[in-house]
Amino acid sequence: MSETLTSSSQSAPQSAEEAIEGLPSGFGTGLAGQIAFGIALAFALFQLWSAAYGTLPSQVVRAMHVGFLLLLGFSLFANLIATSMAGKVWFWSLGILGFLTGIYNWVFYEDLLFRSGFLTHVDLAVGCVMVVLVFEAARRLMGLPLTIIAGIFLAYCFFGQYLPSPLSHRGYDFELIVEHFAFGTEGIYGTPIYVSAAYIFIFVVFAAFLERAGMLNLFNDFALGLVGTWKGGPAQVCILSSALMGTISGSGVANVVASGQFTIPLMKRFGFRSAFAGGVEATSSMGGQIMPPVMGAVAFIMAETLNVPYAEVVKAALIPAFLYFAVCFWMVYLEAGKAGLKGLSKAELPNPWAAVKEHWPLVLPLGALVYLLFAGFTPIFAGTMGLALVVVLILGTPLAALIGPLAFRIVFWLVLGLASAAFLKFGVNVLAIVIIALVIACALFKGGRETIAICRDSLAEGAKNALPVGIACAIVGIVIGTLTLTGIASTFIGAVIDIGRDNLFLSLILTMITCLVLGMGIPTIPNYIITSSLAGPALLELGVPLLVSHMFVFYFGIMADLTPPVALAAFAAAPMAKTSGLKISLQATKLATAGFVVPFMAVYTPALMLQDAGPMAAAWGYPVEVIYVVFKACFGIALWGMAVVGFLFGRLSIIERLIAFVAGVAVVVALPWTDEVGFALGFALIGFHWWKTRTASTAVPGQ
Repeated sequence: MSETLTSSSQSAPQSAEEAIEGLPSGFGTGLAGQIAFGIALAFALFQLWSAAYGTLPSQVVRAMHVGFLLLLGFSLFANLIATSMAGKVWFWSLGILGFLTGIYNWVFYEDLLFRSGFLTHVDLAVGCVMVVLVFEAARRLMGLPLTIIAGIFLAYCFFGQYLPSPLSHRGYDFELIVEHFAFGTEGIYGTPIYVSAAYIFIFVVFAAFLERAGMLNLFNDFALGLVGTWKGGPAQVCILSSALMGTISGSGVANVVASGQFTIPLMKRFGFRSAFAGGVEATSSMGGQIMPPVMGAVAFIMAETLNVPYAEVVKAALIPAFLYFAVCFWMVYLEAGKAGLKGLSKAELPNPWAAVKEHWPLVLPLGALVYLLFAGFTPIFAGTMGLALVVVLILGTPLAALIGPLAFRIVFWLVLGLASAAFLKFGVNVLAIVIIALVIACALFKGGRETIAICRDSLAEGAKNALPVGIACAIVGIVIGTLTLTGIASTFIGAVIDIGRDNLFLSLILTMITCLVLGMGIPTIPNYIITSSLAGPALLELGVPLLVSHMFVFYFGIMADLTPPVALAAFAAAPMAKTSGLKISLQATKLATAGFVVPFMAVYTPALMLQDAGPMAAAWGYPVEVIYVVFKACFGIALWGMAVVGFLFGRLSIIERLIAFVAGVAVVVALPWTDEVGFALGFALIGFHWWKTRTASTAVPGQ
C-alpha cells in the first residue's frame, strides 16, 4: 500500500461527530466544559436505562428527553458560542429552565393527568416556557427556516379563524392550545419525540461506539481494496465507504464529516474537480438514511407512524437503497470515463479481506442487531442489546490482550460471548452484570482505564450527536399538533385527491415539489413528517400502497438535502472540498438525477419495494416480477445517466442523449407498450453508439 493512501487512512477521523449548525466541536473548556460533558453523559445513561428497563411512563421519558436536549443544547451555546459572562449566564439559565420543565412533568405526572382540561396557571406557565425554549433551541441549532415554518403553523392555531374558507377553523382558547402542544401526546411530546427518545438516541450512540472502536477504518480500507481499481477509483471508494457507514450511522451529514475528510482530498488528488468530489461525497452520504439495517431516524418514525414492524420498513428500503447507490456508482463511472480517469493501481491498495480479518469482531454487534431486528424484536430492544454487545466487545479487548496463549484467549471470548448471548433467555440484567464485571476488571490496569474512557467519551459524543435530531423532532411536533388540532391537512389532502383523480402522475409531481421546496430550509426528518402527514393519506386514497407513499416522500426528502439553494450535505462537504456549497449542490443534484426515477417506478410497480404484486406476478410469480422490475429500473437509470453525463463508450451527441432520455422515460412510465418501446430504443441506441465509437477508434492510427 502506498505511503499516500496509508497516511490518508490513518488520518481519517476516529469518530463522526454530527455537524451541528452554529456549534463547534467539543463541549467547551474548563469547569463549564466538564459540566456540559457530564450532562451529555447523564443524558446518555438516562436514555439507556429507560430503554433497557422501561419502568418510567412514556410521557415522563418524552418530557425528560426534551429537558435534557434543552439543557445540553443551551449549555453548549454557553460554552462554545457566548463570548461574555452575561451571555454564558443567560444560556445556562435557559438550559436549566428547560430541564426543569422535564422534572416538572416527572414530579407532577399523575397530577397533570387528573388536571387534563383544567390546567393551573403554573402548568400553563411551564408549558409556555417549554414551547418558547424549544423554538429558541431549534432556531439556534436548526436555523431559521424550520423555526419559521413551525411558527407559522402555531400562529395558524391562534388566528386561523380569521382566514377565508377553506383555510379557516373554529378557533381555540389559549389554554387549549398550550395544553395540546406542551402536555399532550399530539404536540411537542408527540410521536416524533417519542421515536427520538425510544429508538433514535440508542442508534446514534450505537454508531458513536462502533466508530470509536475503529469501524470507520475498516470501512475505508475495505472500500479502497474492493473498488479502488474501478474506473474513477477514489470516487467509487467514497460511495462504498459511505454506503457501509450508512449501515450504522443513518445520518447523511455525519457520513460527510466522517469519511469526507479522507475521500474528498483523495478524489481531488486523483484528478476530480473539487465541486464534483464534494458532490460525490454528499450524494453517497445522504444515501445512508435509506441504507439498512439502521437507516435514518425517519425509518423509525415511519414504522411508529404506520404501526408496522421496523423490519417491514427495512424490507421496503432494500431495493431502493441498492438502486440509489447503483446510480452513484454509474454516474461516477460515466463521469470518470468522460474525463479520462482510470482506477487506482492495485499495488497501492490494501487487501480488503485482510482488513475484514483484522477487524472482523466489529461486525458481530452489527450482525446481532440485524438478527434481532428481523427476528421480530422491537427496535428499542435490538438497539439496546446491539449497543451493549459493542460495549462488551470494546471492554473485553484489553482484557483479552493480557491473556498470553491463543487457546486461552479463544476460551475467554467464547465464555464472554455465551454470557452476553444469555440475555436472549435471561433478560437485560445478564448483560448489565457482564458489563459491570468488565468495567471493574478494566479499572485495575492502565490500558483498561483508557478503554473505559473511550466508552465514556462515546456516550457523551452520542448524546451530542443526538441533539439536532431530537430538537428537530421536538419542533416538528408543533406542525403535527397543528394538523391534528385544526384538521387543515384534510384541505390539502382533498386538493391532491382532486388532482390525482384525473392524473396520479400530477399528484406525485406535486408531492415531489413539496418535498424539494420544504427541503430548501429544513432537514429530512421534519420534511418527511410534514409532507407525509399531508400527502401520505392523499396518495393512499389514490391507490398507492401506504408504505410506498411514505417511502416516496422519504426518498425525496433525502434528495431535498442535495438540491440548491440550501443543501445541508453539500454545505457540510464544502470546507473539505474547499469550494462553495452551491457548486457542490449542483454537482450532487446532477449525480442524483437518475435516482429521481426510482420513487416514481415504485408507485406504479410496488414490487420495487417488495410490496403489492402486479399482473406479472399472477402469471409468472412474484420473484419474476421483482427481478423484472429491478432490471427495468437499472436499465432506466443507465439510460438517464447516459443522457445527463453524455458519455458511455465515448461522448454522445445531442441526438443520442435525447434518445437515451426518451427511452429512459418510456421504461419508467407504466403504460401499454412503453416498456417494449423503451427497451427497443435503449438497446438500439447502445448498439449504435458502441459501433460508432469502435469504428472511430479503429479509424485513428495507434488506437
